[in-house]
Amino acid sequence: MFEHLLAKRMSRLGTETAFEVFAKAKRLEAEGRDIVHLEIGEPDFDTPTNIRQAAARAIESGYTHYTPAAGLIQAREAIASYITRHKNVPTAADNVVIVPGGKPIMFYVILALIEEGDEVLYPNPSFPIYESCINFAGGTPVPMPLLEKNHFRLDIDDMASKITERTKLIIINSPANPTGGVLTPDDIRRIADLVRGKNIIVMSDEIYDRIIYEGEPLSIASLPDMKDQTVILDGFSKTYAMTGWRLGYGVMHPSLAERITKMMVNSNSCTAAFTQMAGIEALNGPQDEVDRMVAEFKARRDLIVAGLNSIPGVSCLLPKGAFYAFPNVSSFGKPAKEIAEYLLVNAGVAVLGGTAFGSYGEGYLRLSYATSRDNLQKAVEKMDKALRALR
Repeated sequence: MFEHLLAKRMSRLGTETAFEVFAKAKRLEAEGRDIVHLEIGEPDFDTPTNIRQAAARAIESGYTHYTPAAGLIQAREAIASYITRHKNVPTAADNVVIVPGGKPIMFYVILALIEEGDEVLYPNPSFPIYESCINFAGGTPVPMPLLEKNHFRLDIDDMASKITERTKLIIINSPANPTGGVLTPDDIRRIADLVRGKNIIVMSDEIYDRIIYEGEPLSIASLPDMKDQTVILDGFSKTYAMTGWRLGYGVMHPSLAERITKMMVNSNSCTAAFTQMAGIEALNGPQDEVDRMVAEFKARRDLIVAGLNSIPGVSCLLPKGAFYAFPNVSSFGKPAKEIAEYLLVNAGVAVLGGTAFGSYGEGYLRLSYATSRDNLQKAVEKMDKALRALR
């Protein structure tokens, strides 16, 4: 009824397939089907007790009102201190804007920087909201393929060939969704060398940088002369199992932070006060629960990858970070989306086709192993049986 009234830009706005598959899987469960959920990138752990208790204390202490649009000063200072010590990027409160989740930073930064005709380089396959926001802003998405032969790392020579006078923004994500790939320190240094001093901003999505299984993460903002040219996107959802709390932030040059804050004023007003107080406790409190979660994710990774590689026709690299496996199922000769649908309906295993993350995801599935080992073992057994019947 309202189609003819919608602005043309709405046709350029994409979605996140994970939630669509999740809804379909829940409908099947309501019909009595047993479904193993591997579609949503959400830790199955409870938010650590000390963080929940901090939120409860904050509510009882009256942190239930508006806050400054950029966030409570004490929360911004806590984030600045964390960024300084964890990412080796000297940071002050005026570099930080707190937002409800990580997506607003993507959306606001792209809207603030990109005009029609501007080019944005972004990894593909990757988090689908990158491309969606670029299109919505009227920019030109320029995909940088993440290929299995390169362990799903960016090809820096390919990136160099795609930078033009119209390039305004480059998005990087390490560890990466959906592949679990991790850029090497040399990769990140080469990217910095490509853009340093140019009129190009790097948006570095570091939401998974505490969930890494070997080595230490390197933020591009920590490299010489890159701090002011970088926007760090980070948050609490993955590291602290706080997906429903909607608490994220961006770290950027103060002049850009002022503009992003103005976008908060025009959209969300502010982020909930008590969640910000919980965030302070998350960053400053004990980190043993984070270490425990990462150790469990690593054990689950080893289990699911071994299980996938035992299925005829399936091969899967060992992801180095995040909590996603990205198995190659191209040998079955069917579109990835069709295989994902087949597994949901016939095996009761909810996964995503790789093309939900971009065209270069064809031939792959994404599985979130942020669930119990028992569920992962059950999923492998169900997939094995169903895929053998498909060959």
